Amino acid sequence: MREDPNSINFVRHFLPKSSLSVVSKELGEKSNYQRSNQEQCRLYPASVNTASGMKWGYINRQGYFVLSAQYESADDFQENGLAIVTIDNKTGLIQCSGSFVVRPIYESILPFTEARAVVIDEDGFKVIDETGNERTTKAYNFIAPYEDGRAVVANTSPDGKYLYGYLDRSGHEIIPLQYEFAMDFKAGKGLVRLQDNNFALINEIGEILQTYPFQTMSSFSEGLSAFKNTFNEPFGYVDEQGTIVITPQFSTAQPFQDGKAAVSTAASDLFNRYGLIDEKGNFVIPPQYNDILQIGEGLVALGNAIDADKPYIGSVYAIATTAGRRLTDFMYNSVSSFKDGLSSVTKGQFTFFINKTGRLAKNYPVIAGTGTVSLENDLIKAFVDQRVLYFDRAGTLVWKPNTIIPLDQNNQIREVKFSPNKDYLVYYPVIEGMKNKEKQEVINQLLKDKSNVKDVPRDVQLDYTYSGDFSIEMYRGNLLVIKLSAYEYPFGAAHGMPSQEFIHINLITGEVYELKDLFKPNVDYVKVLSDIIGKQIAEQNEFLYFFPDAYQGIRADQPFYITEYALAIYFLPYEIAAFAAGFPTFKIPFDDIIDLIDVEGSFWQAFHGNNG
Repeated sequence: MREDPNSINFVRHFLPKSSLSVVSKELGEKSNYQRSNQEQCRLYPASVNTASGMKWGYINRQGYFVLSAQYESADDFQENGLAIVTIDNKTGLIQCSGSFVVRPIYESILPFTEARAVVIDEDGFKVIDETGNERTTKAYNFIAPYEDGRAVVANTSPDGKYLYGYLDRSGHEIIPLQYEFAMDFKAGKGLVRLQDNNFALINEIGEILQTYPFQTMSSFSEGLSAFKNTFNEPFGYVDEQGTIVITPQFSTAQPFQDGKAAVSTAASDLFNRYGLIDEKGNFVIPPQYNDILQIGEGLVALGNAIDADKPYIGSVYAIATTAGRRLTDFMYNSVSSFKDGLSSVTKGQFTFFINKTGRLAKNYPVIAGTGTVSLENDLIKAFVDQRVLYFDRAGTLVWKPNTIIPLDQNNQIREVKFSPNKDYLVYYPVIEGMKNKEKQEVINQLLKDKSNVKDVPRDVQLDYTYSGDFSIEMYRGNLLVIKLSAYEYPFGAAHGMPSQEFIHINLITGEVYELKDLFKPNVDYVKVLSDIIGKQIAEQNEFLYFFPDAYQGIRADQPFYITEYALAIYFLPYEIAAFAAGFPTFKIPFDDIIDLIDVEGSFWQAFHGNNG
């Protein structure tokens, strides 16, 4: 059995100076093995908390690392034997041996479909093949993953119009960019919106097979498309020949699946009345539910509102057949689609598999926490409470992340989970090992308070979800920089609100530093930094993200964090820019402001003194 991931000796393997060298002794020379792309790579992404942040590597089915924890993120290996990984905020592709097929040069890489992957760099969207060669000859504003030999592509035309077309697998514009909108190809056909706002069904070379005089249509599924004559009218269904098969009568209409479709007859946007119809529009399950999920293998999840007066909070689900025969009571908080006779569900604060009777699947683990479980080759992968764990098929734990993070020989951070309610989850740090225990206690209470650990009722349905976590952003000399991040989502809102705060702690003196502590007394650092950031805003390519005249300089207590070589000043969402801009951040090299910095002060000396 592998070493306990919480043991000091285990985690020290992953300290920055040695984090690239860990390979299980049990594997020996197998750590460098090669395999053909036709075989499925049986390695599993697993995380390790280290003093330089969370790192990801790959374990085997016994829970031993084959590829050491060296990546900022790591995806599952795909059927072609390639996995997407991130290093230094850049994304690449590796083989099972750990060798790069694509060096980490892209901002993002999407999973392969049809032996092609969409990549994003500073120029825009492109397409690569499985050897890493770029198939497109230029970048686009948007490319969707390939489907049925075609990829939806979009760009802004010379006259300022945003137009859609299609690429073939060679990366060529097989159908020119000429449509107001385009949907994925299915069975050799694609639905597009023409520039006169009518829709058309086209073949693989762009020939129009049929036109439709509707303002709204969805992609065809099982030969039917949900449509609206006008935006304010109800949905109906039309076939590929343009014949209206089901007359408009629904406020919501989802795609057909296995001959059935979930629809709602609700008269308002607040309350739902979902039912299930057949291909003739007859209700096989009456429209009386807050939600219906089509979960495959002849089954659906029927959702009743948790709070009838606030249906947007969500549903509690029962499992039923597509004919409407209920198999369970309303008991599940989430239900996934069935695969090989199993579905992942949550009930309260537990996650597990159910079988096709809707009941607990025997001989599989019941896991504390909310999330999903899935069968991944020889193991069961559990993504619960925002952490990845693995179990063998007998339900024995194979891997879990460590919760002890060594900083040095004396100090460590212990990760504590606070989850009083299924919709409230916080991981917060506890510092251990400081010589001054009183200061340590004060700092730990500060971290706990700022992590929003508070009295939350266990059995009360909240009207929001809240998740919080932390990471070690820097540990140098005596200075520890901890990032506290959180996301709160009020049910029914368009989006949630992220937050972040950086705590700068001297582990020797117990001081918690503020921005002003970095500078000499009586210097006007606010004005100098404000001017520098003002120039950066004016020079940024993303200038349009910023609200006109919103930036009026920084505050004396402006949110900040420091890196080894720079000061970073940041703003909250909506403060000076659109929500899409996230936390607008401006890095100022210390060399540019060194005359302002109190280099003999405690803050600077904590990470740039003799001990740093």
